Amino acid sequence: MLTIIGCGNPNRGDDGVGVAIAQRLQAHLTAHPIPDVQVFDCGTAGIEVMFRAKGSDRLIIIDASSTGSPPGAVFEVPGSELEALPSPSYNLHDFRWDHALAAGRKIFSEFPTDVTVYLIEAENLGFSVDLSPSVEQSSNLVFSKILETLC
Repeated sequence: MLTIIGCGNPNRGDDGVGVAIAQRLQAHLTAHPIPDVQVFDCGTAGIEVMFRAKGSDRLIIIDASSTGSPPGAVFEVPGSELEALPSPSYNLHDFRWDHALAAGRKIFSEFPTDVTVYLIEAENLGFSVDLSPSVEQSSNLVFSKILETLC
C-alpha cells in the first residue's frame, strides 16, 4: 500500500501547498483509480499523519518549507533524514508530521520505512487561500512527479 499525505494550512498561503496537491491527487484517483494507493489531506494534524501512515508499505508526505531558499524550490528528502521525536507535551498542536514518522516507527510494528518527503519552499505564509505563482508552478511539478511514480 502506498499512502500519500498532504500537510499544511490552506488558509496561510503557500503553507497549503501539500493540501492542494493531495486534493488534486484525490480528484485524479477518483477519476482514474489505482489499487493500493490512498491519499489523505491531513492539514496540520501530525497525529493523523501517524495513524494514516500505519500499515502502509510506502509513504509520501508533501508540505511547504521555509528555509530561506528561493520560493518554489523543491526538495525531495528521505523521511529518515527528517523524522524527530517530539519533546514531551500534552498539546497535540506541537506534534508535527516529522514527529509522526519517528513516533509511528516506535509505536507500530507495521509502519512504512520507505518514506519520501516533498518540500516546496514557501514565498507567502500570510493569511491567504491562494498559492504564490512560484509555489503553484512547483506544485504542478510535484503533482506530475508523484503521478509518474503511480504509473
